Amino acid sequence: QVQLVESGGGLVQPGGSLRLSCAASGSIFDNNAVGWYRQAPGKERELVAGISSGGSTRYASSVRGRFTISRDNAKNTVYLQMNSLKPEDTAVYYCNTYNLFGTPERGWGQGTQVTVSS
Repeated sequence: QVQLVESGGGLVQPGGSLRLSCAASGSIFDNNAVGWYRQAPGKERELVAGISSGGSTRYASSVRGRFTISRDNAKNTVYLQMNSLKPEDTAVYYCNTYNLFGTPERGWGQGTQVTVSS
């Protein structure tokens, strides 16, 4: 089982920026779609951004125009650049591969906490 490790979270003020990283223990991102998910307290986990093996991207309407997902296959790493952050972006963020239907394919890691607050 390939391990995925999220990092880069922290505390940021509204309007600020963070960049999250998802590092894989193996070379898998060149052949798999990868998504960033988030889960806020008391809410369901949701897909906020995804990138296919071919490089096409998708975003939840709530983050479109503010977040950018990218991939570096040589480094086995997927990034999520988060700009213009809002308090409602506060959540634990996870990465995972997903299939054609958007279903996560692997177990969940620890995630990384993002808190947007004054």
